[in-house]
Amino acid sequence: MKRRPANPVSEDDIRLFHDAIGEVRRLAPVPAPPTGPKPAPRAHMLAADEAAVAGELLDMAFDPAQIEVGEELSFLRDGYPPRLLRQLKRGQFSVQDELDLHHMNAAAAQISIVEFLAEAHDHELRCVRIVHGKGLRSKAAGPVLKALTDRLLRRRDDVVAFASARPAQGGTGAVVVLLKRQ
Repeated sequence: MKRRPANPVSEDDIRLFHDAIGEVRRLAPVPAPPTGPKPAPRAHMLAADEAAVAGELLDMAFDPAQIEVGEELSFLRDGYPPRLLRQLKRGQFSVQDELDLHHMNAAAAQISIVEFLAEAHDHELRCVRIVHGKGLRSKAAGPVLKALTDRLLRRRDDVVAFASARPAQGGTGAVVVLLKRQ
């Protein structure tokens, strides 16, 4: 788009303008107000998740995990109170990280689980979720990744308990893992 040259302003127009507005005095420039320090970042989703747990527990007149069909995984290491496993099954722990094993073969899934749990240990995470899938496309041997996840978690000393997730979190296609405190 071409710009047109501005129309030149005549001397008469300038004089008329000055006569109309009167005497002008320049204002001193005002410095910008100082900016305050920015607030520190805050994890809003973690707080919202923790706050929602109590309300969800009150709203549920039944345990949806009882309705879902499929083999549920459940494990509690000896020496820990059974209430930990009940709390885990009810979703009373906030999931802090997740690993999805979909589209992995058994070897890749095993390495991923080991690395994921090591990273969770390094970041001092208490509760994580591993999505292994339900094995609906598995052959007659059954769900490969689900069985692999079950075996690996039972052998690890840093795993206190694990249970199949609630239906909204993946149901029998995922497992919620409670790790030892550091």
